[in-house]
Amino acid sequence: MEKGLSENTLASYRRDLEHFALWLADQGKTLMALDPVAAYDYLAVRHRKGYSSRSTARFLSCARGFYRHQIREGRLQDNPLALVDNPKLPTALPKSLTETDVERLLNAPETDEPVGLRDRTMLEVLYACGLRVSELVGLTLAQVNLRQGVVRVMGKGSKERLVPLGDEAVDWLTRYLREARPSLLHNAPSEVLFPSTRARIMTRQTFWHRIKHWAAVAGIDKPLSPHTLRHAFATHLLNHGADLRVVQLLLGHSDLSTTQIYTHVARARMQEQHARHHPRG
Repeated sequence: MEKGLSENTLASYRRDLEHFALWLADQGKTLMALDPVAAYDYLAVRHRKGYSSRSTARFLSCARGFYRHQIREGRLQDNPLALVDNPKLPTALPKSLTETDVERLLNAPETDEPVGLRDRTMLEVLYACGLRVSELVGLTLAQVNLRQGVVRVMGKGSKERLVPLGDEAVDWLTRYLREARPSLLHNAPSEVLFPSTRARIMTRQTFWHRIKHWAAVAGIDKPLSPHTLRHAFATHLLNHGADLRVVQLLLGHSDLSTTQIYTHVARARMQEQHARHHPRG
């Protein structure tokens, strides 16, 4: 918590440490008496079991943080993982959707029913603002200002940012608040902007399933998740000439290098268009 990490990240770190501690116990060892040889043995086990490089890098970050804390508290003198290198991470480009795909997805929900109107509005806000799914499902009424056309988002590390909604998302939010939200809440008081059918805050998993459902309705057979629309938001902004630092602020990235991956996506798209349409492509 001292780093301002999200609850999801903390839960992942906790699972990583618990799994490591259980494996060490089977070897007759403990976290507090770790030697580098045992650490390398554990990394080899993870590799044989098919853990991804990204997952292992997260584990090492978590474990190093644990040992740094023990050193600060005076329980250890040295970090047993100090000389253990991180695995090389693949530089895979984020999967995105074309603008046509996004239009098909947004038009898929049946908006004459409260659930369909809620889902359409959530998709519009997700694409208009490039939110993380946890940011979207956690939105409250107080975070949305329709008059100014902005949403106040609390991102990773409790960092707050203001993101424009755009006219289309404002129109759908206005209609949703008037026609669907009271029905979903059964007229009960609540600050949750997008409640589930049980009038509670929606889980990330539930919204993921809703997106998969509407993608099937729209005939989109590409791998799809809520994060895919965040990628589409960034890529389409850059394709239309947005400044990289503006996209960084809108996404809530603390480091510009995190945002720069999208320039590769945009460049790949431009190369594809050049090859397809230029007479000497």
